[in-house]
Formats: sequence, structure tokens, C-alpha cells
Amino acid sequence: MPTLSDLAVRHTALDDADLEWMHSLVSDWQLLADLSFADLILWIPLREGSGWIAIAQMRPTTGPTVYHDDVVGTIIAKGERELIDTAWNERRICREGDPDWSSGVPVREETIPVRRADLGGEAGEAVQRYLGVIQRSTNLSSARTPSRLELTYLQSASDLAQMVAEGRFPFSGAEPILVRSPRVGDGLLRLDRMGRVTYASPNALSAYRRLGLTADLVGAELGRTTAQLCYSDEPINENLMIVASGREPRETEVESGGTVVQLRAIPLVVGGGRIGALVLIRDVTELRRRERELMTKDATIREIHHRVKNNLQTVAALLRLQARRLQVPEGREALEEAVRRVGSIAIVHETLSHTPEEQVDFDDIADRVIAMASEVSAPEAQVVPRRVGTFGVLRSEIATPLAMVLTELLQNAVQHGLAHRPGRLQVIVSRGADRLDVVVSDDGTGLPEGFDLESSTSLGLQIVRTLVVGELSGRLTIEPREGGGTEVTLVIPLPAL
Repeated sequence: MPTLSDLAVRHTALDDADLEWMHSLVSDWQLLADLSFADLILWIPLREGSGWIAIAQMRPTTGPTVYHDDVVGTIIAKGERELIDTAWNERRICREGDPDWSSGVPVREETIPVRRADLGGEAGEAVQRYLGVIQRSTNLSSARTPSRLELTYLQSASDLAQMVAEGRFPFSGAEPILVRSPRVGDGLLRLDRMGRVTYASPNALSAYRRLGLTADLVGAELGRTTAQLCYSDEPINENLMIVASGREPRETEVESGGTVVQLRAIPLVVGGGRIGALVLIRDVTELRRRERELMTKDATIREIHHRVKNNLQTVAALLRLQARRLQVPEGREALEEAVRRVGSIAIVHETLSHTPEEQVDFDDIADRVIAMASEVSAPEAQVVPRRVGTFGVLRSEIATPLAMVLTELLQNAVQHGLAHRPGRLQVIVSRGADRLDVVVSDDGTGLPEGFDLESSTSLGLQIVRTLVVGELSGRLTIEPREGGGTEVTLVIPLPAL
């Protein structure tokens, strides 16, 4: 399905600033739909002026929907929907008209002109630009005598609709709304101009009861009441007073007695004056508790990786010390190889100790393994391995064996293929959507006569084969390189991150 931007660019004359306003409106108009108990459709005039196109749609979570099918992308001609044309031409909210029964259920239609306020005129005066029309459709099949809550919702929806028509909603320059921002159904307070509560929904009142409120919330000054509950022995959060008074469109959190409540203020500015505010309330106690548990778990995992790295480095140091005491060259060489193998695993755990997830940027690990390989090459050879391409982010269960594989292959190339001679050693990486291709290529002496990977007695190659085929479920081939040398190819499947 095409996006809002796609439809607007293809069919309308909206500029970048208009599109930004539309995105801000659509990102927050769930609030209007829920307060209205109605579906919303955003219509924009076609570029040639012959009709309208629907570029966005929202269904209410507080009532039945009218449109079970998506209408985004629908094009209608001028005159086909009279209320849309009237709202656009007369620049006003249209509520006249009888319910429409064409769909089999009674539907009340209203239209709201969408205006964008912009300080672009001379001396900075406000310039208004009309962008489109919101069609608000209410399913009347379950109509009944409204409760106090529903009447408050509808009055608030009417105020918000007027703000849309005046270019005052969404709020220009306001902080982005969080994905987990409170919704209408979480809890709603309506404030007057002085910041006193005129209505509290049951969910909002329950949230304040959990904060420790024992008195009635209606009639209380929200900022002072909230501060007394949460900041009795410490300085008052200034942001709280701004949010709780409804003066600015902001969000904040308050905590008392182990309960955490999120507040979001929506100032109501109609006809040029502030008439009050809506404050949405959400109890996020359990959410914050789980987040703290996850943070503790992540910190524990990172500490474990750090300690494993330290232990591996201790083991490597002990092996290195033992190698220095050995008089047998073969034994010393074997221990030095073990030191490098342990070191490659320690590099992965060191990287994991700095990241909150069990994923690592393997490029840094590969570069450190490559640097280790250059250190063991003979001084006269002057072999400087290099990496071509990028590994990207890999899971730890892939990163650890792959680091060992690279260590073995690079060490083998330096000590055998490029022993005591200058040459070129490359690690060429190509990453696809579901696989990783790695080629370790050198221009050294090449493979011995009659080489066969399956029957090779080299411990390093046996380790490589076991890790690639057995642990990574990949493919391993070792072949003579065209022009001389050896080329080792790894094909490793990648699960989705």
C-alpha cells in the first residue's frame, strides 16, 4: 500500500512543510478519533483540482468502526461528498445533514478543514494555509444516552476539532509523541484554565489512588495535588508543574510508593484563548519494573562476558608463561598457537561486554584478529593482511566460532603460505540478506601436492572444518588461487537478527 508521502507527492500540490504538518497530524490523530468515537479520513485536493484523494485513515478504539475496509488511495470527484466541499470552500466545520443509511447502519458525517499555521508573513504575523479536510464518521448503531465520560470525550473532541480548523493542532514545534504515550482509554483528566480538575475518568482516578490520593480529584489543582503526592521531601519537578497545569504540550512521569504514572498534557486553545487542557494518564508501573529487570539482566550479562574475557586472558598469560619455559620448539609453538586461539575468543567476549545485546559489530573483531596475524609473521616477510568488505552485526553464537576460524586461517597463511617471504593476504567479505561469504586469499607458496581437506592432519584445519561445518552449518572449500597461492572460501548462513 502506498504511504501518505507517496500519495501526496503523486497526486497533490502539498509542499515539504505541508507534508511535515500532515505527518504530525496523522501521528497524533488517534486522540481525536477516540474522543469522537468516530472514524477519521484525511482528504486532500488533487493537484488539478478535479477532486479529492484519501491519504490517511484512523479507526477509533473507543467505539465501532464505520469503515471495515481501507479507503486510503480512494479518489472522489468534486461534488461527490457535499460536506467535504462545503468545509473546504467555507473554511468551517460542517455538522449539518441527516444520518446516512446507505451502508445499512446510521452514520453521522462531519467535516473539519485542516489548516496549517505558519509564521511566514511580514513582521512575523501568522499566515494560514488550508491543506485538506478530515471526514469524521460516527457509527450510530449503538447510540444511547451518553454518560458523563462520553459527554466529556465529545466536548473535548469538539475542542480539538476546532483547534485543527484553526491551525492549532498538532502543536507546532512540540516534542515528538512517544510510541508508548498515554491514550484516551488509559485515563483522562479535563482541566479548566486555572489547572483545576473538572472531570476525571475512572482509570485516571484509579492511577491517582495508587499514587496515594485519598481525597476527591475533581475540583483539585492538579499540579499542587500531584506534587504533594510525589515530592513531599524533595524539590518539585518543574516539568511536572508545566504538564499538570496543562500549559504546554509535554509529557512527564511521577512516582510515589512504587507506583509510576505517565502524564501527557494537551492544552485546549480555542478562538485564540486557552480554555483548559486534557491530561492523559497511564499507570506504567509494571512496564518500568520490567524495563529495570531487563536493564539489570543486561548489566549482569555484560559483567559475565567481562569476567569470561578476564579469565581467558589469564589462561592465555599462563600458557604464554609456560611456552617460554619449554625447551622443545614444537611444544613452544603449540602453546603459542593455543594462546592465539584463546585470545580470539577473548576478543569476542570483550566486545560483548560493551554492548547491551548479544550482537556485535564483527568488523572491529575481524580487524583485531587480522592485526594478531600480522604480529606473528616473520619480520622479513612484511605481510600486512587487510580486510575488504564488511561483516556487519553478527550474533554472538556466530561471532565466537567465526573469530576462531579467521584466527586459524590467517595464522596458517602467515606461517606456511607466506613464511619468510613477502606477499599479500586478504580477507574479502560479501554479506547478503541470509548468508555471509568470506574469502581468505594469499599469494604464497600454495597447497602441498595431493592436498585433501578431508584427510588433512593439521589441527588448525580440523578446528576450522569442525567450526564451519559443524557449528555454523556452513560450507568450506580450500583451493589453489589463480595466479598462485591459496584461497579459502566460507559460506555461512545468517539467521534473521
